[in-house]
Amino acid sequence: MSTDAPDASAEELSDESADAPSREELAARVEELEEQLAAVASDDEDGTKKMSIIATKGTLDMAYPPLILASTAAAFGYEVTVFHTFWGLDILHEERSKNLKLSSVGNPNMPVPNAVGALPGMDRVTTSMMEKKIADNDTATIEELIETSLDMGVEFQACQMTIELMDYDEDDFYDGVTTGVGAATAVQDMAEADIQLLI
Repeated sequence: MSTDAPDASAEELSDESADAPSREELAARVEELEEQLAAVASDDEDGTKKMSIIATKGTLDMAYPPLILASTAAAFGYEVTVFHTFWGLDILHEERSKNLKLSSVGNPNMPVPNAVGALPGMDRVTTSMMEKKIADNDTATIEELIETSLDMGVEFQACQMTIELMDYDEDDFYDGVTTGVGAATAVQDMAEADIQLLI
């Protein structure tokens, strides 16, 4: 009967004990893992969400939605970009943004029949009605919403193709507007955003 087996087992146990980490090493490893987990959790909590809005219309009623959504999202900590193209550029134009019109034709919510709305001067009447509602309700103006949004870090982008097509002067835009932005940049921005809106 051989006594080699027990001796071999004892040697293996001895070798395994020598290779096993000490209590201090285990404690240090646990602490390191806890720090890594805390860092990952912190990154998740601090991760800024992104919203990308495309603004295509320049009427008074359609200027408010992108501005309200952009400023609200920025208040909630979102990184917001608003890409203005075609008539949406009028929202960024300092003078034109103060004179945006409200069409009285084709708007089923207007209290004016289309036949009456098509009469000369009716757009001015409906625009005045809306401007009075805005003033009476103490609602922020387009200019105030733009300035507030810019102060909150919203990036307003002006489509370069539209600037050239519609012969806009970049100096006429509000200070802080990003000009020379192409469609490829807008698409990339939308692809990276958590929320994408077309208005």
